[in-house]
Formats: sequence, C-alpha cells, structure tokens
Amino acid sequence: MEILNIIGELFSDEISIAVSNGKEYIYYRPSKRIDLKIRPGDPVKEGTIAYKAYMTEQKVSEFIDRNVFGVPYHGMAVPFHKNGEIAGCVLAIYPSYTDGKSVITLKTHDGWKPVPFQDVYYVEVKDRKTHVYTKQFTGTHKNTLQEFEYNLPRDLFIRCHRSFIVNVHHIKEIFPDTHSTFLLEMANGESIPVSQSYSSYFRKMLGF
Repeated sequence: MEILNIIGELFSDEISIAVSNGKEYIYYRPSKRIDLKIRPGDPVKEGTIAYKAYMTEQKVSEFIDRNVFGVPYHGMAVPFHKNGEIAGCVLAIYPSYTDGKSVITLKTHDGWKPVPFQDVYYVEVKDRKTHVYTKQFTGTHKNTLQEFEYNLPRDLFIRCHRSFIVNVHHIKEIFPDTHSTFLLEMANGESIPVSQSYSSYFRKMLGF
C-alpha cells in the first residue's frame, strides 16, 4: 500500500482514495476536501461505484447522492485483476462540485445576499480578497479562487487567469491579445484577460 500512500500524498487536498477487495474496503485515505468516513473492514454497499466496478469488471465514473455515505460525491472506480481473476478495485473520490447549492452568498455592507449562479459575471481575487461581480451588485466571499473552481458548476464557470474565473454565459466576445492570449469582453462591459498558462485550456473548453 506504500504506492497508494504516495499517490494519496500527491492528491491529499482534493481526492480521497480507497481500495476494496469486492466485499469490503481494505484501504482508505481521506482528503482534506471530502471524507466518506470509510474504515478498512467496512462492507462495500450495493449502489456504490466500488460495488458496480467489481460486479461489472469495468471502470465506473459517476455522481453518487448523499443517501449512500451522507455526502454527495463524484467518484471513479477501476477494477484490478490477480492471476486473471477480478480481485477488487481502486477508487478516487472527489467532492461534489456544487454540493446541492445553486447560489453564492456574498457579504455586503449591511449583511449577506444569496445570488444565483447564473447572475454571476465573474470572480476576481485582488487585494487579498475574493470579489464576486454580479448583475445586481459586487460583494466579497471567504472562498479562494481554488475553492470556487471546485464548487462552481463547470458548465457555467471556467478559470481563465490566476486571478479570474468567468461565467461563460456572460462572455460577449473574445479578442486575441498578444501571443496566444485573449481578452474577454463581458456582458457588463468589463474586459477580463485570459493568461497564456490558461489559454490552451480555455480554448479547449470553449471549443475554438
């Protein structure tokens, strides 16, 4: 299991790792972001990806709702064989990106306001604070950009710069800007840069 500890160390912030022999879990390493409270010796429950991967002998990747372990999660299970026979599977467990929420609750001068995801134009980090720009107003949030990357739905939001995450539904136009970078004209009239380190990923995600 030493190699699993090394892999777990690499992804300790994001991904929990588990190993089952088909009937029970024989290894588990929780991450900082999600912990299913599995213990070696716990039975593999019907309906989990560990169960499905073992029974079908195929890789399984899907969303599991909170009814199974008490928290929703995304997971991938890959079966492994020994002497030609199915011997178990290895699981990677990711946090649920939206965790069932559909709003961002922003701090304002006189309290907090929940804002639907679709009304958010972009998120920016500046002056050591996370600022969220919406249709109605601008507020701050305690999350870092990295945390927002995990929590915001990926069909709406994309990281384009070390300081920015944008809502793709509010990009009005994309302009080339120097070598392999871009400028985004947002629906509220602001210009957001796409840095060189994110430009290839950005193009791939938007398909151009």
